[in-house]
Amino acid sequence: MIPVAYLIASVCFIFGIKRLGSPKTAPSGNLIAAIGMAIAVIATLLHHDVIHYGGIAAGVILGSVVGALVARRVEMTAMPQMVAAFNGLGGAASALVAAAELVRLESMGISPPPQVGVPIVAGTLIGAVTLSGSFIAFAKLQELMDGQPLLFPGQQIINALIAVLIVALCAQVVIDPAATTSFWAMAALALLLGVLLVIPIGGADMPVVISLLNSYSGLAACATGFILGNQVLIISGSLVGASGIVLTNIMCKAMNRSLFNVIFGGFGATQEMGGGATGERGPVKSGSADEAAMILDVARSVTIVPGYGLAVAQAQHAVRELADMLGQRGIEVRFAIHPVAGRMPGHMNVLLAEADVPYEQLVEMEEINPSFPRTDVALVLGANDVTNPDARENPSSPIYGMPILEVDRARTVMVVKRSLNPGFAGIENPLYFLPQTMMLFGDAKSMVERIIAALKEV
Repeated sequence: MIPVAYLIASVCFIFGIKRLGSPKTAPSGNLIAAIGMAIAVIATLLHHDVIHYGGIAAGVILGSVVGALVARRVEMTAMPQMVAAFNGLGGAASALVAAAELVRLESMGISPPPQVGVPIVAGTLIGAVTLSGSFIAFAKLQELMDGQPLLFPGQQIINALIAVLIVALCAQVVIDPAATTSFWAMAALALLLGVLLVIPIGGADMPVVISLLNSYSGLAACATGFILGNQVLIISGSLVGASGIVLTNIMCKAMNRSLFNVIFGGFGATQEMGGGATGERGPVKSGSADEAAMILDVARSVTIVPGYGLAVAQAQHAVRELADMLGQRGIEVRFAIHPVAGRMPGHMNVLLAEADVPYEQLVEMEEINPSFPRTDVALVLGANDVTNPDARENPSSPIYGMPILEVDRARTVMVVKRSLNPGFAGIENPLYFLPQTMMLFGDAKSMVERIIAALKEV
């Protein structure tokens, strides 16, 4: 009955993922996938090889307590960091299971055949890279490390030499499973490689890195499934690995860059941090909440562009109130969503859904860009890098060719920002110096609340 239960669980995973494709069916999809996971866990606990239920129960209780605390305390702005940490822990679990299986077989005097040895070294290698790489991504997103790329001479050559050495050690372990020293050396080098692969990646590319590391954690879990002969682990790991690769590809296309360029490009390393070029761009027109309210009151169409500034200020509820108020005045309000706005895929969608913004008002980049020339007001909340006109007009810009939300074509642009400092990519945005742009300096939530108060007086 255990294989039957695994089959049912796998079907639940597939249907759950399918239903995640629409906001209307996503809650039920999440529930179906959770039921599938519960079935898989219960079936595994009934396996005859499971004999130490005390340790498993302790792990379940401890993990549940930690998970509940994290879920309640982590802010939505820190969700990318939490996802990165989860990816790393998933990789760590796979690496530990693979290593434990090798140790177990060795203690029994059993030499694992290649069909077991290959998954063991693959699970350990991928899991270790995922662990260290994910926690470097976490540190960059949490600003425990500088978000800029960390580069040093000969970096790619060193990475290549480490990779070759890892492959050689993996081959040795598969041929001679008794070579445990080589196995642990391979694991240590894999941890080092994970660090070296992520430190040269800039903060602006972290959404892609998170998606890629998520795929790695799935592949590591899949390898662990082959080690244990666990069908549901193979299937679920394959689903995570494949979906992560698909999402990574979508994200790269959204930035008009290749995955190779993301990983090895050192994006943002030569950019100036700060507003040193402000004087060369021209004057900046600064406005107040009262001025913004008067402009919005006479507008017929308003497009709100959410970005990380909205997330960090927790302004989604205030923005929804503003959108409702404008809608009651007969003004068309829509939200322009860029695929890589924020610091993880779907970041803006999640925040706006939390504030009960109708999904019909969320419009993807390709659909909304042609309407910007007919838009009276584009209200930008953060979203520095995904609204930068240099991506379209300046061939010397590092982001040239990246698809952007073309808010600069709107009749009036209002940008809510704390300062003129560049965004996470470290690139100055000429949008702020255009004659139709009005800068509203301040915290996104407080500024939107002041605009709402001023609108009530108009």
